[in-house]
Amino acid sequence: MDDRSVLMMLESSGALLKGHFELSSGLHSEQYFQCALLLQSPKLAACAGSFLADRIKSTEPSCVVGLALGAIPLAHEVARALGIRMVFVERKGDRMQLRRGFKIESKERVVVVEDVVTTGGSVQETMHLLRVLGAEIVGVACLVDRSTIPPEFASPFFSLIRIPTQTFDPKDCPLCKAKVPINKPGSKPIVKG
Repeated sequence: MDDRSVLMMLESSGALLKGHFELSSGLHSEQYFQCALLLQSPKLAACAGSFLADRIKSTEPSCVVGLALGAIPLAHEVARALGIRMVFVERKGDRMQLRRGFKIESKERVVVVEDVVTTGGSVQETMHLLRVLGAEIVGVACLVDRSTIPPEFASPFFSLIRIPTQTFDPKDCPLCKAKVPINKPGSKPIVKG
């Protein structure tokens, strides 16, 4: 699957939004990727998961770890395409946790799956948790890499598409200065600096 096909999937599903958005990092942006709108379609989710699985299969993972909430359907489809199990981490309070009876075995080869990566903060937090649990992290994968500077994960990083998207500090945001109404569509609480 090439970038044009992925971009068409994002646009046709309504997952690529344009406007004025406050991201979970607290930064502002003119674009937002609401991947849930793409992943709500079993056919598109299976397609995205299969293509992402093809990109990461050389890492030979034995488990896919998705980040709740947005990456759960994608992680499930990646795991299904690879024929391996899938678990997810979720935020409880101020940190990511493995809950619901999920376990990671010592030295288990895992790939971390996120829907959208901007700064990579949540992925880094998840990787730290998995290392504490004894996992061997063989890769990180996402549907959309929207970073302007690719994050450094200390593991191979794969994406279906890379769309660098400019972000703004709220006090320097041209959209705020132009009084464009702001939208906060994400599920993660906003981090105030």
